[in-house]
Amino acid sequence: MTMTAAAKQAERRKVLAGTVVGTTIEWYDFFIYAQAAGAVFATLYFAPAGETVGQIVAWASLGISFLFRPLGAIVAGHLGDRLGRKRMLVLTLILMGLATALIGVLPTYAQIGVAAPVLLVLLRVLQGFSAGGEWGGAALMSVEHAPENKRGFFGAYPQIGVPLGMILATATMWVITTTLTEEQFLTWGWRLPFLFSIVLILVGYFIRRAVEESPVFKELQERKGESAAPLKTLFSKHAKEVVLAALIFIANNAAGYLLIAFFSAYATRPEAEGGLGLERPPVLLATTLASFGWLAFTLFGGIVSDRIGRVRTFQIGYVLLGIWAVPMWFLIDTGNIFMYFLALFLMTVGLGLSYGPQAALYAEMFPADVRYSGVSIGYAIGAIFGGAFAPLIADLVFGATGASWTIGLYILGVTIVSLVAVSLVKEPKGVALNTRSNEVVTV
Repeated sequence: MTMTAAAKQAERRKVLAGTVVGTTIEWYDFFIYAQAAGAVFATLYFAPAGETVGQIVAWASLGISFLFRPLGAIVAGHLGDRLGRKRMLVLTLILMGLATALIGVLPTYAQIGVAAPVLLVLLRVLQGFSAGGEWGGAALMSVEHAPENKRGFFGAYPQIGVPLGMILATATMWVITTTLTEEQFLTWGWRLPFLFSIVLILVGYFIRRAVEESPVFKELQERKGESAAPLKTLFSKHAKEVVLAALIFIANNAAGYLLIAFFSAYATRPEAEGGLGLERPPVLLATTLASFGWLAFTLFGGIVSDRIGRVRTFQIGYVLLGIWAVPMWFLIDTGNIFMYFLALFLMTVGLGLSYGPQAALYAEMFPADVRYSGVSIGYAIGAIFGGAFAPLIADLVFGATGASWTIGLYILGVTIVSLVAVSLVKEPKGVALNTRSNEVVTV
């Protein structure tokens, strides 16, 4: 039975709500770990390694989960192309929430010894596995429900779930650090954001359950049997597209994880240890407020891409990100909280413009029968070479040079790589999504 225009519009609103709420919750869970890695995990779980090495190990534990995102992407992508986008979205949400809640009750090294960091890393791996399958499903649910001329706008909704998750995670940490003493925070207060995830997961679960399956997947189901092995098809016919998708993402993800995890840790680190020595609450507040810029420019990037194209929007974003990569450190190093906020906010302009169009671009790069696998695996591989170890690399670069602006050279380098990669894609805007022939064209 054909849906009326009003019913179709109502369903699209439910899809947008389901994708943005779900991705916000998923990424809140993922980012709250990043916040804790910079604030408490070195002390509570990796203490025997020493303070400096413990922080490096904590950053490494943040990055190791990215190595398992491709596995999550392969599993969820394969099942998503076979069983549906909706089922995978619900499953990944539950897995992420379970891992996050268990971190909230995990004993520390002082309580159970070496088992504590081992279990922490295992739960982080489960988070990475879940996140690997989350983004592709949310991106496709939104883009495949969208009118052709609004795919960028619809696709920006799962994208804004990332800055919204960042805002929620950072704001939660800010509330806790301003209401508890440092001792209370280190003893038990840091656990509250992880346990809060249980409530968020219940909300997200019921919202996602109410969303209809993607219309493109429904069409595939009607012709099921045509593609018995979507993964085999993906790697034999679309390997180039997977590589391009990964390279396009690395700069945005690397810069994003500096905003998510490194900047606040650097700003609150004592001056004797090479940091700025700022108080944690105002730094978290400034980071939260700057993240609203990431949200706004991500949504703007999706809308603009419907007008001027995905590739052009990406190019503008990456040029702006590259230009600002080095100068922002001179504002940050003033030690003034307002300059710190301004540096981060201006970075979010390029960050958002190179993130908003991503869901639409990736969906248009792959044919329907391998689309979930293609976008998920490309995204996950890009995250490994982008954000997985960006905070760790930033710490190592700073330790080797003693000059924070050299971290900007690292970001500039990966930005050039991503800019070249996206420039190799011929604009795919407007390609038919419900066929098996919408292959990306490179130049």
